[in-house]
Amino acid sequence: MTATTVRTTFLELEITGKCQLACTHCYAASGPDADHGTMTADDWRSVIDQAAGMGVTEVQFIGGEPTLRPDFTTLLDHALNRGLHVQVFSNLVHVREALWERLRDPAVSLATSYYSDLPDQHTRITGRRSSHDRTRANIIRAVQLGIPLKVGIIDTFDGQRTAQARAELEALGVQHIHIDRQRGVGRATTTDPTIGELCGRCGTGRAAIGPHGDVWMCVLARFLPPAGNVRTTELRTILESNAMTALMAQVPRRPSATACKPNSDGSDCSPAESTACNPAY
Repeated sequence: MTATTVRTTFLELEITGKCQLACTHCYAASGPDADHGTMTADDWRSVIDQAAGMGVTEVQFIGGEPTLRPDFTTLLDHALNRGLHVQVFSNLVHVREALWERLRDPAVSLATSYYSDLPDQHTRITGRRSSHDRTRANIIRAVQLGIPLKVGIIDTFDGQRTAQARAELEALGVQHIHIDRQRGVGRATTTDPTIGELCGRCGTGRAAIGPHGDVWMCVLARFLPPAGNVRTTELRTILESNAMTALMAQVPRRPSATACKPNSDGSDCSPAESTACNPAY
């Protein structure tokens, strides 16, 4: 089976661009002034229905901060009712008390990012002083509640205490941790992004849909033209289109590309030139 014929089983659903944070490396350049996009709740429900009907087994709600979208729990419940596993990629700065019970569903897992054991270093990246303590507290809460949790540590500047952050997370009971470099896309670059910033498995068994309905090979590949838009075209048609095949052909493929699953933080794929893609994640 070639990369272009691998069945799509994982979808990243970027349901909002709004976020409490304005991280220096954010691939989506999300932040407090962004919006939820033009995709309505009905649009997203249709996408979820189409995904379930074509054999997708897992969706990831991502942003921005997905829990800021007013209809987030409605979309979460809809995906669960369609039998999908759901990963919620959240900054964990604020989790409403009522949401914790939903997150304990056996078909739900969490993913987040963490940057340093020092609050000041964490704040340097997120732009919000309280983010370290709040994220750390909610990481502890998730572990205590037994919610599966994956944490990505993004190395963004010299002297960042990434190793100490990993050690801290391990001491807190986090079992799935991945360290990756900052990618030159979105807010992290002042130049045009290049294919070298991608992992080499874009579009292979996975795809992403943005807040306005654009379909990308993955959330990091948004600097390339979309393969289509789900507001005007069925998802299956887009994923099986010549446009998607042509996009995938631009990305050099590594031998392990078809075997890999999304990395532990769910959004930050390892660069094409690295060997960090680990099927164990």
